[in-house]
Amino acid sequence: MKIEKKAVLKALEHITVPGEGRNMVESGAVKNIQIFGDEVEVDITINNPSLQARKKTEVEILKIIHKEVYEKAKIKINIKVEAPPAKPKTNEIKGKPLPGVQNIIAVASGKGGVGKSTVTANLAVTLAKMGFKVGLLDADIYGPSMPIMFDVTHEKPLAVNIDGKSKMKPVESYGVKLLSIGFFTEPNQAVIWRGPMASKALNQMIFDAHWGEIDFMLIDLPPGTGDIHLSIMQAMPITGALVVSTPQEVALADAKKGVAMFQQESINVPVLGIVENMAYFTPAELPENKYYIFGKEGAKHLAEDLEVPFLGEIPLVQSIREAGDVGRPAAMQTNTPIESAFEELTKSVVQEVVSRNKSLPPTEAIKITTMAGCSAVKKK
Repeated sequence: MKIEKKAVLKALEHITVPGEGRNMVESGAVKNIQIFGDEVEVDITINNPSLQARKKTEVEILKIIHKEVYEKAKIKINIKVEAPPAKPKTNEIKGKPLPGVQNIIAVASGKGGVGKSTVTANLAVTLAKMGFKVGLLDADIYGPSMPIMFDVTHEKPLAVNIDGKSKMKPVESYGVKLLSIGFFTEPNQAVIWRGPMASKALNQMIFDAHWGEIDFMLIDLPPGTGDIHLSIMQAMPITGALVVSTPQEVALADAKKGVAMFQQESINVPVLGIVENMAYFTPAELPENKYYIFGKEGAKHLAEDLEVPFLGEIPLVQSIREAGDVGRPAAMQTNTPIESAFEELTKSVVQEVVSRNKSLPPTEAIKITTMAGCSAVKKK
C-alpha cells in the first residue's frame, strides 16, 4: 500500500502535544515526515522533558498511524526534547551536582514496611557485582537500616584530607560505599530531630563526604512524601526515581502518591519505574509453588495505569529476610532464584537510566521559592 504524507499529517492532528493543549501539527511539533514504501519516519520535537511524556507521545503516534493510515506500517519515531528556558527566580534554593557521581537514583515508597530498604541494598550489591562503582546514602534519618543490612553496625566513617578540607570517607562493604546516620548514633538511641536538623545532617553526609568516582548513587528515602524527600531533591539533581510497593491495595494507594510526588511540576523527577516486592510467596521446599499473599500483579497494573515502566517483581522468600538480618544481602548468593530476580531487576533499572539519559536533558535540583505547591492544600 502506498502511504500518503497528507494522510499521516491528518492522523497526527488527533494527538495533543503534552502540556500544550494543541494538536501536534498545529503546534509545529511535527518537524519532518519521510515515507519509503510502507515505512514511515516521523521527527517530533516536544517541550515536556519528562520520560512519561516522551513514551506517551511515541505510543500515541504508533497507534494513530496504524489505525488511521495503514495498520501494517513500519514506523520510526525520532523525538527531540527542547525544554523551554527556565524563568529566573529570586531567593532560590538550588542544589549542585556531586563531583564524580554520574547517576543519582532515589528509591522511595509511599508506605513503610514494603521492603524498600531491602530492595535498595540488593540493587546496590547487584550493581557492584556487575562491575559498576556504587554509592548508597541511607536517607532514612529516623530509621536507618543499611548498617545492619551491610554488617557494618560497628564501623565509623574515617576523616580524609581532600584539597585541604576534611571529608568523611564512606564505609565500604561488598563493593558499595555507604553513609548512614546510623554510623553516628548509638544502636539504642532514637533520633528525635525536627525537619531542619534532619536536613542539615543529610547535607553533611552528601557534601561533606568524599564519594570519589561513582556510576550509580542510590538514595534510600524514608516512607511517605515529606520534608526529607524535598531536602534531598533540593540538595542535588536526581537522575530518576524508583517506587517500591507490594501488590496490596493499601500499599498501592500510597505508591501512587509517591509517583505523583516526583511528577509534580515543581519537582519533575523522571520516574524510572515501579518495583513489586513480596510479589508472591515461594516456600524453600516447594520452589515451583507461588502463593499470592498480598494480591497478584497489583504494582504491575498500577505501572500500566500511571504509564510508567514496570521494572520487575521480587518474591517473598524467607532467605531474603534472613540475609538482610545477618548483614549479607540475598543478591550476594549465587545460582539462586533470588540472585536471578535481583539481576533482572537491576538490568531493567540500568536500561531505564540509559534510556532516560539518551532522551532527556540532565535533571536539575528542584528550586523552591515558597512552600506553595508543596502542600496538598491550595491557598485561596
